Amino acid sequence: MERQNAKHGPRLDEELKKETQSLERGAPVEAHVEEHREHEPAADAEPVASSRAGAGDEITARREVSRHLRVSAFPATRDELLAEAEENNAPEAVSETLRRLPDGVKFANVHDVWAALGGTFEQVEGRPARR
Repeated sequence: MERQNAKHGPRLDEELKKETQSLERGAPVEAHVEEHREHEPAADAEPVASSRAGAGDEITARREVSRHLRVSAFPATRDELLAEAEENNAPEAVSETLRRLPDGVKFANVHDVWAALGGTFEQVEGRPARR
């Protein structure tokens, strides 16, 4: 296939691609190597912007639990979920959380698991509230 762009060659294309690669992949570092292109950092009294603004420990904990439980594992009991988490190399914190689940109850999905653990769900504007 012949190149349609005659502005620069393949070597420069690759250099330009490397400059924006961290932005495309969501890396928290600057993509540009030239100092004059870097963003100015926040002043002493200014708040620092974060891509996880408002994300609390509870959201992180729920995410960790759900990462180690495949959808195909449901419906499942506490012991079945513990086995599933172990099979998916879940960290000890996730196993500890799952051990707190009541015994003898079948959970239909991660939402049911999190609700049984006493976790809360954030309300997303425009979506119906979960019960």
